Amino acid sequence: MQTDRRNYTRGHAKGKVPSIPHYTTINRRINRLNIKVEDTVTEEFINDNSIIIAIDSTGIKVTNRSQWLRDKWNIRKGYLKIHVAVDVKTKKIISLKVTDEHVHDGKVLPRLVEDITKSKHVIVENVFADGAYDSNAVFRVLADNGIMPCIKVRRNARAKKTNNIYGNLLIISQNNDLQRWKDSVSYGQRWIAETVFSCIKRTFGEYVYSDKV
Repeated sequence: MQTDRRNYTRGHAKGKVPSIPHYTTINRRINRLNIKVEDTVTEEFINDNSIIIAIDSTGIKVTNRSQWLRDKWNIRKGYLKIHVAVDVKTKKIISLKVTDEHVHDGKVLPRLVEDITKSKHVIVENVFADGAYDSNAVFRVLADNGIMPCIKVRRNARAKKTNNIYGNLLIISQNNDLQRWKDSVSYGQRWIAETVFSCIKRTFGEYVYSDKV
């Protein structure tokens, strides 16, 4: 039995089973490749400069301490919030803002919309967002820019005279048949923003750290 085990091990060492390169080797080889990604503007985009965007935010930790240390010593460093506006068609980030954890999502949406409308020279048709953006201030900003909101309102939302007209229309249509409203506006496209966050965290990690000692 011992002899058979040694022969099996020697057979592996002679290369009968191919070796798999580890992460460092793959990373070095990829970085040596001369890959160029050209950001070309298609003819379709030139003829139609209207876009649909999805807006959302995610948290990034500012420390990588374990949960046990945070619970034991009551250490809390907070986190950063990344707010993005993603072009639904091209899947590209066209506006990005970074704030601390105390800034509400609805407060950043006007800055994202303003950045797009003024610097990108495009017309935003619709905005997809979740219930965190359900506020009169958000609806007012979108109405002033001629943008149709596709925002899921809160469950207890009720149509009122003091509400923005966009907000009341969303409340009425969603209270009547939420799934029908989702299908009519293709609300599932909002998940494109979640996909972008997944790509960011898988590429750069879920926490930040200082590059200076």
